[in-house]
Amino acid sequence: MILINHNLYKKNFGWGQFNMLVWNENCIIGIDLIDAQHKHLFEICNQAYTLLKSDLKIDKYNDITLIIEDLRNYTKFHFKSEEDYMLSINYPGYEDQKKEHNDFVKELDSINLTNIDKDHQNQLEDLFGFIFTWILDHILKEDKLIMSS
Repeated sequence: MILINHNLYKKNFGWGQFNMLVWNENCIIGIDLIDAQHKHLFEICNQAYTLLKSDLKIDKYNDITLIIEDLRNYTKFHFKSEEDYMLSINYPGYEDQKKEHNDFVKELDSINLTNIDKDHQNQLEDLFGFIFTWILDHILKEDKLIMSS
């Protein structure tokens, strides 16, 4: 799978095109545990969006690092749950999913906190764009395939 390029979104559509993630029936993959975890990922993404749109807060560094840490911890937990489920049903796309999960975690781990400290708003835009597009793309395309197998 090709990840949606969030910088391309930023260039072509601007950040005004992004809104908070709204959970609806299109996001449901049909596995209650995983759907509940996906809802929580939406909540984390929406925390980043709220911070991004907040003009009242000048220094966002601590909030950004907390969101990143929450996202790192929760995605590792969620990916393990999802991967365990895929293994339990002998899902044929397990290896591809695992690779995508690992790539997402590597991307999160590569976030440079020094850059965030220097340029809160742009770094937050990049973070939000990355998690927004990845989560939507992954759930709506890849995770939906789990139940169809």
